[in-house]
Amino acid sequence: MSPEYAMTVGRQAIEITFMLAAPLLLAALVTGLIVSIFQAATQINEMTLSFIPKLLVMFLVMIIAGPWMLNIMMDYMQQLYSGIPWLANG
Repeated sequence: MSPEYAMTVGRQAIEITFMLAAPLLLAALVTGLIVSIFQAATQINEMTLSFIPKLLVMFLVMIIAGPWMLNIMMDYMQQLYSGIPWLANG
């Protein structure tokens, strides 16, 4: 395995990790911001209030974006497995 190929595979893995994590993290960020604004407006200072909405929104995002995320992961894994013979010969 050449160093260039190893760097390419590592870069692709990091890019895919960011792509798969972005919808969940953005949903949690927006939900947390909305709950924080609600808490500030109503002066409710309950620390655990933000967990349930975040969990529900992240679950909803997983249901909506799950097939897309699975396709991205499957394509990447197929690409990795199809490159195994090239590694053995090269």
